[in-house]
Amino acid sequence: MTNQTDFASLGLAEPLLRAIAEAGYTTPTPIQAQAIPLVLAGGDLLAAAQTGTGKTAGFTLPVLHRLAAEHTHPRAAGRPRCLILTPTRELAAQVEESVQTYGKHLPLTSMVMFGGVGINPQIAALRKRVDILVATPGRLLDHVGQKTLDLSGVEILVLDEADRMLDMGFIRDIRKVLALLPKKRQNLLFSATFSDEIRELANGLLHNPGCVEVARRNTASELVEQSVYTIPQKQKRELLAWLIRERQWFQVLVFTRTKHGANKLAEYLAKHGIPAAAIHGNKSQSARTRALADFKDGKLQVLVATDIAARGLDIDQLPQVVNFELPNVPEDYVHRIGRTGRAGASGAAVSLVDAEETKLLAAIERLIKRRIERAVPQGFVPSATSADDAGDDRPPRTPPHGRHEHKRPRHTAEGGRPAPRADAHGNPPRNKQPRKAAAGEQPARGPRRDEARSDAGRRPSQRPALFSSKPGDGKR
Repeated sequence: MTNQTDFASLGLAEPLLRAIAEAGYTTPTPIQAQAIPLVLAGGDLLAAAQTGTGKTAGFTLPVLHRLAAEHTHPRAAGRPRCLILTPTRELAAQVEESVQTYGKHLPLTSMVMFGGVGINPQIAALRKRVDILVATPGRLLDHVGQKTLDLSGVEILVLDEADRMLDMGFIRDIRKVLALLPKKRQNLLFSATFSDEIRELANGLLHNPGCVEVARRNTASELVEQSVYTIPQKQKRELLAWLIRERQWFQVLVFTRTKHGANKLAEYLAKHGIPAAAIHGNKSQSARTRALADFKDGKLQVLVATDIAARGLDIDQLPQVVNFELPNVPEDYVHRIGRTGRAGASGAAVSLVDAEETKLLAAIERLIKRRIERAVPQGFVPSATSADDAGDDRPPRTPPHGRHEHKRPRHTAEGGRPAPRADAHGNPPRNKQPRKAAAGEQPARGPRRDEARSDAGRRPSQRPALFSSKPGDGKR
């Protein structure tokens, strides 16, 4: 294990040390101290560290060093030497910003590409030399399909937040990208966790990699003060607004489970005098960028985000994170609260938990191997209109198999079974005996025995053939 005390001892080039000093950093974080020498040595790397520990600089600094050291002749336009793949637009923008910050004294160029914005400006940028390309997989493959990008010259591949890319279903896109790259290259895989899926990906991608893990798997930062308020869902909005005012929170990142919930909560807070905006996948990139910039500048007091949109948010000294709803995946809790308590700073994470979320809370506590402190909002008194005013942030639930709750309920006979229905002309329902065929008339073909049992008294749109036949399906 490497034990370095300053960046100069890591062997980085002087222009990089100058940029690091200008950015105000003096001591490398544990992930940087261990990863940078391994990357400089030219081998593959599998690295894991919890969010906010400096993973980005852990690979951008040595990548810049290596590319600058071997920068001998001009490269063809649109043929990058380093490809950095990220799962989200925000993370891609953050990584490219780091590349520019640390590489400003080097003769290297970089660009970022992602979806949600026009492709033509990106095509124009690819007509020039690009040494480092930071991209999301989907837009990258769009450019490959349009033959505006040539990946045959990639010397270094970086997969950043690889665990999130797998969670988001990018594995097929990643495989397509890998097939386009030269076989001889350096591979760096950075992740917040070492899941079994990550290890499987690493086994097929990396060759005799160095391995760095600076935090226990799926651990929450000890610098983050965690607490839980048990509260009915219908009172959560009112409690959140009360906490923001009572505790004088001036910069709060709030997580919701759904895009719908993020919009509703931001609207509620703004209506009650708390500047707020929502960011999620349905927002345009310009709206997401503007909301994030306003939040960082202090113009917005609250930023409401979904897990995917918030991945890669890098906000210095963010003091407060709120889980308005607990995530369905326990690991996402670790990523959420990792938005605060970054780079040695302290922070606080509050979770609002209703009765239906107790199992999710138990799963989180098993994962992080600790019980989260239960807190009581002393002085908070929900208003009599909280249920009407706050409503429910969850989107309307769709019953199984696509049936909708707003349909008129069917009448039932004794025992709860559907009552037989007559047709529009008052004729008997289908489970009655068919009439006898007249002379010379073909006899009516009745249903098969199994159909007769299940279709009796049902309209065609309600027959079980469209639904599961398992007992209990369709019940709440």
